[in-house]
Amino acid sequence: MLLVYIVLATYIAAVNVYSVMLLLSLRSEYLLDESKLNSGDGKLILSALLGGAIGIYVTMFITRFKLKNMLLMIILPVIGVLNVWLFVLAFRSGFTFLKL
Repeated sequence: MLLVYIVLATYIAAVNVYSVMLLLSLRSEYLLDESKLNSGDGKLILSALLGGAIGIYVTMFITRFKLKNMLLMIILPVIGVLNVWLFVLAFRSGFTFLKL
């Protein structure tokens, strides 16, 4: 059972690191070509759904990038709350929904 906890914690950390790196790469692309402002929003939402919403949201404020995008400013906190709720639910239940 300890292995499942370690795997999920590693997954959460890896997805958040990937999400931060994705946002930073989108920012560097935007700095090179300003016409690419709204490109990559789908990738950000997908990585947020996979568990990286908190990392993206915090990085957006640190780098001050895409703060005027209302879709991301509304949907990322909602997805972040859902991510945290699902992870807490999984850890508290002891992963009883998994038939190991």
